[in-house]
Amino acid sequence: MYYAHIAARPGLVGRRSLFVDLPGHGISDRPADFGYTLEEHADALAVALDAAEVGGAEIVGHSMGGAVAIVLAHRRTDLVSRLVVTEGNLDPNPPRTAGSSGIATYEEAAYVRGGGHARVLEGVGALWAATMRLADPLALHRSATGLVRGTEPTMRRMLEEVKVDRVYLQGALSGELPDRESLVAAGVQVIDVPDAGHNVMFDNPDAFAAAVRG
Repeated sequence: MYYAHIAARPGLVGRRSLFVDLPGHGISDRPADFGYTLEEHADALAVALDAAEVGGAEIVGHSMGGAVAIVLAHRRTDLVSRLVVTEGNLDPNPPRTAGSSGIATYEEAAYVRGGGHARVLEGVGALWAATMRLADPLALHRSATGLVRGTEPTMRRMLEEVKVDRVYLQGALSGELPDRESLVAAGVQVIDVPDAGHNVMFDNPDAFAAAVRG
């Protein structure tokens, strides 16, 4: 739902576009024995791309999806020719918010069965609450804790080192991107999107579509 209106815009319409619900999210399966780490999400995405016979794709990821996209490019460079990361998580242990870092403060049982999921739904905005209701609480909690824990090397280091074309979009209303200079020095094109917060594709779709087009 975050991208369909972008793929239909002039300059992008006509491309083959794949929209992927990660495991436990949207209408994808909800395996209880899945760890939902960033690495496991990236491997699941790789399986989907392999099944679709896709190689050298342009991968567009937002927030946690941006982190998954970075890990995918690091682990399977054959699948990725270009990364467009929008407000993706780059560092472990981010400041606490109502989102993933807030979910991760709960123990798994307390979140899934102890009322934590309902309390988080009350504290987030309507847009994210709508998507969270389509996700499995267990998957949300494990994904959130995996995102807060991060990866080794970090997502930031992977993004700096991966040898593909890279774009990072930061909503101007979200504030300054930490350690922006290190990304630029590594060849990442960092774009500040005016009049946009975390959900750049909704707040400023023209700028978002232009960045995706390249």
